[in-house]
Amino acid sequence: MPNNYRQSIDQLFAEYRKHIRMNRKIEYKKLIWIVGIFLLIYYLPISNNRFTSAIYEALALAKWYAREHVLLCLVPAFFIAGVISVFFSQSTVIKYLGTSAKKWLAYLVASVSGTILAVCSCTILPLFSGIYKRGAGLGPAIAFLYSGPAINILAIILTARILGAELGIARIVGAVIFSVVIGLAMHFIYRNEEIEKANNQFAVPESEDSHPLWQTAFHFFVPVAILVFANWGKPNASTGTWHFIFSNKWLITGFFGILFAISLIYILKLKYKHVLFAAIPVAILALSFPGIPLIPFSAAVIALTIILSIGSDESKEWLDASWGFAKQILPLLTMGVLIAGFLLGGPENGQGVIPNNWISGLVGGNSLFANFFASIAGAFMYFATLTEVPILQGLIANGMGKGPALALLLAGPALSLPNMLVIRSVIGTQKTLVYVSLVVIMATISGMIYGVVF
Repeated sequence: MPNNYRQSIDQLFAEYRKHIRMNRKIEYKKLIWIVGIFLLIYYLPISNNRFTSAIYEALALAKWYAREHVLLCLVPAFFIAGVISVFFSQSTVIKYLGTSAKKWLAYLVASVSGTILAVCSCTILPLFSGIYKRGAGLGPAIAFLYSGPAINILAIILTARILGAELGIARIVGAVIFSVVIGLAMHFIYRNEEIEKANNQFAVPESEDSHPLWQTAFHFFVPVAILVFANWGKPNASTGTWHFIFSNKWLITGFFGILFAISLIYILKLKYKHVLFAAIPVAILALSFPGIPLIPFSAAVIALTIILSIGSDESKEWLDASWGFAKQILPLLTMGVLIAGFLLGGPENGQGVIPNNWISGLVGGNSLFANFFASIAGAFMYFATLTEVPILQGLIANGMGKGPALALLLAGPALSLPNMLVIRSVIGTQKTLVYVSLVVIMATISGMIYGVVF
C-alpha cells in the first residue's frame, strides 16, 4: 500500500508539473505575440511615403474587390457550392470524381470545367471546397481547382486577339495539360491517403439523389449561367457575337433569373407565392435602375435568402451550406486581398511596397530566373477574370520576354495569395505548398520551352 500510495503521489505531481509547463508555453506564446505586435506598431514607418501609399493601395484593392467581385462572383458561387453540397449525393460525386472513379472520366470532367466557368482564382474556391468535401478525389479536385480559372475560354480568346495567336494557343494547351498533370501528380504524391480514402468510400452506402439527375443538373447550371453572364467582360471589338452578348448580358441574366425562379418552384418545391412576392420587387428595381444592375441583383440575393430560410428543410439546408462556405472563405479572402494590395499595389496600376518596375525589370529575356520570377509573381498576384491580359500587355511593352509572359499566364489566373489561404484551410498546409510548387515549376518550364521555340 505505501508503495502504491507513493506512486500515485509521484504521478499526481508529474501531471501537475506537465500542466504547469503547458500553461507556461501558452503564456510565453501570448507574451511573444504581444511583444511582436508592440514592436511592429512601435516601428511602423508611417512617415515613409511608399509604406503609406501601400496601405492605401491595400484598401483600394479591397474596395475594388468588394464592388466588382463579391456580389456578382462570390455570392452566386457560394449558392452554387451549396447546390453541390446538398443536391448532389455523395455517391454521385464519388462516382464521377472520386478516388475509384475511372481516371479518364474524372480528369476529363475536371479539366474542361473552365470552359463553362468563367471565374477567377477566388470564385472557384467554394466550388472546389464543395466537391472535395463531398468525396471527390484529390487529383480530380485539384484539376478542377486549376482548370476553373485557367481554362477560361473568354480570357484565352482575348489573349489570342491582343497578345497573339501563338500565346493564346500556348495558354490553352498548357492549361489543359497542367490541370491533368498537376492533378495526377497530387494523386501520386498522396496515393496512400487516396487509397485509404477509396477504401472508406467503398464503405459508403449507395444513396439516391433527392431529385432526378435532369432536375439537379438544371438547378445547378441555371445559377452557373447567371454567374457567367453577369460577369461577362467587355470585348475590344464593337461588333460580333461577344459584343452582342456583352450588350445584352443583363437581359440574358434576367432570362436565366426567370428560369431560376421556375426551378425554385417546380424542383425545390417552394411556394409559388413566396417566389412571386420575392421576384416582383427585383423586377421593379431592374426597371427602375436599368443602369445600376447591382441594385436588383442585391435585392435578388436578399430575396432568395429570405425565401430559402422560410422554405422546406431542403431549402434551409441549401442556405446553411452556402452560408458555411461564406463563413469559411470570406475572412481569408479579405486578409489575402489586403496583403496582396499592400505588397503589389491596387487595381489601377498602383504601387505597393514592391515597386512595379522591379517586376517588369526582372522578367526580361528568357532566362531560368526570369521565368521562375514571373511564375512566382503571377502565383501571388491577384488577377480578376480577363484583367491578366491588359496587365501582361503593359509588362510586355516594358520589355517582358515571351517565355515569362506565358509563365505568368499559366501561374497567375489559377493562383493568388487569397486563393492559397483558402486552399490551405481545405486541404492543409502541406498539400497547398505542394500544389503551388507544382504550378510554379511547370509554369517555369513551360515558359522556358515557349521562349526557346518562339
